[in-house]
Amino acid sequence: MRTALVQVASPAGEPVDERRRRVGDMVAGAAGADLVVLPELWLPGYFAFGSYADLAEPLDGDTVTAAREWARGLGCHLHMGSVLERDSDGRLYNTAVLIGPDGDVVHTYRKIHVFGYRSREAELLTPGAQIGTVATRLGRLGTTTCYDLRFPELFRALVDAGAESVVVCSAWPAARLAHWRLFTSCRAVEEQVVLIACNAVGEQADGVRLAGHSRIVDPWGEVLVEAGEDEGVTFCDIDTAVIEAARTEFPVLADRRLVSATTATREA
Repeated sequence: MRTALVQVASPAGEPVDERRRRVGDMVAGAAGADLVVLPELWLPGYFAFGSYADLAEPLDGDTVTAAREWARGLGCHLHMGSVLERDSDGRLYNTAVLIGPDGDVVHTYRKIHVFGYRSREAELLTPGAQIGTVATRLGRLGTTTCYDLRFPELFRALVDAGAESVVVCSAWPAARLAHWRLFTSCRAVEEQVVLIACNAVGEQADGVRLAGHSRIVDPWGEVLVEAGEDEGVTFCDIDTAVIEAARTEFPVLADRRLVSATTATREA
């Protein structure tokens, strides 16, 4: 199954309409892929916290509408990364959106673990509360966003919900590139999934440089592809049969045993 990771830079000062058109051209360059993936909050730029209120939009706004046309034009599944969603009550979410080949939105996910370390995301955005999976050409797909990588229980919940592949859209800083590589590999191996991780690149607000190095890791921990630090499209052909093969040959998920936490006490 052909997958395309589209690394996007979000430089300060670029008009959002121009960025939307530019990213649309990049997505068009991924023609032939069955799944195209964009990074987290590429339209505003993740670190442009002062613009969040102005750039948030409903899920039928300009950005999702444009992405639906991109997916329809390519006839592929498009994980458009995440958008700043404003709901009907005015709350803001970091919402990942998956669009089907016919241009319909088939899955959304509001980021559960909003980030607070040297970030205003936790201050400005409402955490999501639900997960789910959806059937695609890559099997049953789950989706997470950036900081979620540090919470393995979320990925296990997606596997319990049937996930065979998991997409991670991200704006992961270059300062923690080693963690990016570590966690994407760990989550793929421990959950026996194909982990498809698309990260942003370039310098954003406050001088934060993003790591890039979008990558795809199979259930054995093999890195099928890893991009560099620049904008562009990286293709990878995935044999989804590796998921069932890994789970059959090494049935770690079937061997899981859950126990209740207890507090041991003893007299001195």
